[in-house]
Amino acid sequence: MKKTYAIFFLSVICLTSVSAQKLTLKKGEIIENLPVNDSLSSTFSLFLPSGFTTDRQWPLLVVFDMEGKGRQALSMFLTSAEKEGYVLAAPKVLDSVSITNNMVTTLGTIESVVGMLPIKNERIYTAGAASGGRFASLVPTFIKGIKGVMVISASLANTELLNSRQSFHFIGMVNRNNYNYPTLLADEKLLDTYKFPNHILLFEGNNEWPTNDYLSKGMQLFTLQAMGRKWVPKDSVYIENAFKEDLEKVNTLKNSGKFIWAEQYLGEMMSMYGAHKNLDSLRLVQREVRKNKQYRAMRREEQAAFLKESLLKQDYQYYMEEDMLTHNFNNLGWWNYQMTEVNKFVSSANTFEVEMGNRLLGFVNALAADNIQMVLSNEMVDEDALAFLYMLKTLLEPENFDFYLKTVSLSAKNEDFGTALFYLEEALKKGFKDKERLYGLEHTALFRITLEFNTLVSKYLKDALYDTIEEE
Repeated sequence: MKKTYAIFFLSVICLTSVSAQKLTLKKGEIIENLPVNDSLSSTFSLFLPSGFTTDRQWPLLVVFDMEGKGRQALSMFLTSAEKEGYVLAAPKVLDSVSITNNMVTTLGTIESVVGMLPIKNERIYTAGAASGGRFASLVPTFIKGIKGVMVISASLANTELLNSRQSFHFIGMVNRNNYNYPTLLADEKLLDTYKFPNHILLFEGNNEWPTNDYLSKGMQLFTLQAMGRKWVPKDSVYIENAFKEDLEKVNTLKNSGKFIWAEQYLGEMMSMYGAHKNLDSLRLVQREVRKNKQYRAMRREEQAAFLKESLLKQDYQYYMEEDMLTHNFNNLGWWNYQMTEVNKFVSSANTFEVEMGNRLLGFVNALAADNIQMVLSNEMVDEDALAFLYMLKTLLEPENFDFYLKTVSLSAKNEDFGTALFYLEEALKKGFKDKERLYGLEHTALFRITLEFNTLVSKYLKDALYDTIEEE
């Protein structure tokens, strides 16, 4: 079937030295490379739902991806934006750029969108996953008027910047295997203390992104709050339909034996609908769940896993910093043992230990990645610390060849060919076969002409670039 688009025209006056420009914006598809303003060279992406008209005001969700992949970030929200009626915008922000410059780009993007479209000023929100989510949580601190933040697979970037006089509606989405899960539960308690409206939505699996129904629920929660605050007219049918959906979710969780999740979601429903409905019936259901013996046993097991996880995370944080600063390569054996133990948790028959194991793997990998970034950002790079972290990453991610090759490159640079050979063979044993990448590896020109290198390549990849001639 031929795809058609509804198109509307907006005359946008661009104060350039040349002339005013007219932008043609299509509804129902992502529009890229829109200029932020004349003083900034940056651009942003925009999405208007297919039902967009200029005769009403619309909520705006500003989505962040810290690798500058605005189109990709927006694409995850399209179905939900269509369903819930949200305009989407994605500024081009980057992890490699300062927070100040990224905030300037964000503010410029918001002003540009508000200047060209009928946006409801009380309904401007931010969202993002992982590093994009952390940045999204900072925006209300630096830019006034942001009413809500949707963070996916991340926690609050900086709890010390929270200000009770500048509150916002926080929605965190995470799966129980993600290392941010316990942190988000702690964030929730802190936000309650500051009296910030907040909700934590849990989803299943190991994926970073939830399904579209969760993203729709996040937008729905912003809309329910807007109705409660009288920023938009109350829609009784909308509220009742949302409530029925959530009640069905609770019943599904209970019937499948997920009592902790059911009890947690009932708590979220209390704040979702407190401004709209009498919740006495929900309180009775929550009390009933809390009295359930299975719930109590599960709760004890989860709390025990949280305690064990907290202690192990403290150890990992301490020893990684210590080993990195002292270049303690001898402690790689200890790290290898720790990962063996963590993998036992992952293989456990106990669900809470499996989730804990997955969270620990995520935590230690994120910690190592942060330390690598920190070392590389220094004016004088500590190459011994970097070598330790690269070697550590081969233990944390044994199937990721990048860190074997980085170790080979750095070792060859320092003419430590013994170490380079060891990690090269480890990669080859695990199935690395990209000969072109291997021969193009930085700092390995001298290493590649050695007999030992070519013997290894001949053994695992057959044809070496140089002949392996034994010395007489």
